[in-house]
Amino acid sequence: MLNKFLFKQIDNSALIVFRIIFGLLCFLESVGAIFTGWITRTLVEPKFTFTFLGFGWLQPLPGDWMYVYYVIMGSFGLLIMLGYKYRVSAFLFFLMWSSVYFMQKTSYNNHYYLLVLLSAFMVLLPANKYASLDVKLNPKIKSISMPAWCKWIFVIQLLILYTYASKAKMYPDWLDLTMPRILMQSKVNYPIIGGLLQNDFMPYLVGYGGILFDGLIIPLLLFKQTRKYAFFASIFFHLFNSIVFQVGVFPYLSLAFSLFFFNPETIKNIFLKRKEYYAKAEIIVPSYRPILVTLGSLYFIIQILLPIRHHFIEDNVLWTEEGHRMSWRMMLRSKSGQTSFKVVNINTKVETPIKLSAYLTKKQIRLVSSKPDGIWQFAQYLKKEYKSKGEDIQVFVNAKVSVNSRPFRQLIDPKVDLANVEWNYFTHNDWILPSKLKNN
Repeated sequence: MLNKFLFKQIDNSALIVFRIIFGLLCFLESVGAIFTGWITRTLVEPKFTFTFLGFGWLQPLPGDWMYVYYVIMGSFGLLIMLGYKYRVSAFLFFLMWSSVYFMQKTSYNNHYYLLVLLSAFMVLLPANKYASLDVKLNPKIKSISMPAWCKWIFVIQLLILYTYASKAKMYPDWLDLTMPRILMQSKVNYPIIGGLLQNDFMPYLVGYGGILFDGLIIPLLLFKQTRKYAFFASIFFHLFNSIVFQVGVFPYLSLAFSLFFFNPETIKNIFLKRKEYYAKAEIIVPSYRPILVTLGSLYFIIQILLPIRHHFIEDNVLWTEEGHRMSWRMMLRSKSGQTSFKVVNINTKVETPIKLSAYLTKKQIRLVSSKPDGIWQFAQYLKKEYKSKGEDIQVFVNAKVSVNSRPFRQLIDPKVDLANVEWNYFTHNDWILPSKLKNN
C-alpha cells in the first residue's frame, strides 16, 4: 500500500510547470528585494543585524555586496526556471536563500520560511526531466513521469501549513474580530480601496473567512467535486492578500501549488500541449526506499511538532514570542512597545541611557521594543560594544508592551541584567514577566 502511494509512476506535467513558475518567482523575489529597497533597509543600512539565535556568524556582506549576492541568487532562480544545471542551481539557490533567511529576522515573514523548505524540496525532485535545457543537452534524462511522492510532498506540506494557520487564528482576539479590525484599520490610507476595507463586513471576511479558507482549502482541492470552486476561492483569497497585505510572491506561489491537485492530463493540455501524457501507472520501488521513507517521515514529524512547541513553553506565545517563528502563525497579532535601555558600568556604577536611533534603524527599534529575543540580542550587542572600549557593563531594560491594543504592561523584569544572562532556547526565559493573557 505504501509502495503504491509513494512510488506509483504518475505524469510529471504538474512538477515541470511548477518548476518553471517557482524559478521565475525566485528570480522576481530576489530582484524585487533590490528595487523595492528591502536589501538597503534590511541588510545594508543597519549597523547591527538581528540574526536568528545561534546564527550570529551569518552576517551581511560589506558595502554593496549584498546587491551582488541577490543578483546571483536571482540568476539561480532563472536557471531553475530554464532547467539548466538544475540540481546545482536549485541547491545553490537553497543555500543562498537559507543563509539570508537565518541572517536577519527584523523583516521576518512566513513565506521566507516556506521558500527555504520549497527550495530544499526542489533540489531533490526530478523537475528538470522535461522542458528543460538539461534535457536538450542530454536527451537521455528525458522523462514524462515521476513517482507519486513528488506530488504528495507538496500536498502534505501544504496541509500542515494551512491547518496550523487556521488553528492559530482560533484565539479570543481573532474570534471576537479585534485583530481583523486592527488589520483593516492599518490599511485606511490605501488609495482607492482604503475606505472599502473599513466596511463593517471586512473584519468578518478576514477573520472567519481566513479560518475557513485555511482549514478547508486543501481537503476541498483534493476532491474532484469541490476542486473547481476551491480553486476560484483560492484565486480570490490570494489576490486579496497580495493587494491588501503585500506579502511578496507568496500568494502567487500558493496559486501555483494548485497544479498538484488537478488532473495531470489537464495540466499537460493547458501548459505542455506537445508533451506525451503518461498513463501507465507502474510502481517502481527504488533501492533507496528505506532512506527516503525514513527521512521523509522524520521531516514531516518535525514539521508537525514545530508549530505546537509553544504549548510546552510557559505563558502565551503572543506575549513571549517563544515558539512563534516557523509555526505558520501569520498576521495574528499587533504589538507596540515603549522600551528603553540603560547601561551601567560595573566598576564605576555610572549609568548611561541608550539612544536607540544611534544604533538601530526604525524597523529594528520596533523589534527591540516588543520582541524579547530581539531585546536580549541587543543587550548582548551593547555588552560587546562596550567591552571593545574596555568597559564591563550591565544592561537593564524598561519595556512596556501592548498586544492587540490592550493596555501597556511590563514585558521585561527591569531588575535583570540582560547582558549577563543566557538565552534559554527550549524553555521559558523567566525574566520575561507574566502576560496575564490566556494561553494560545
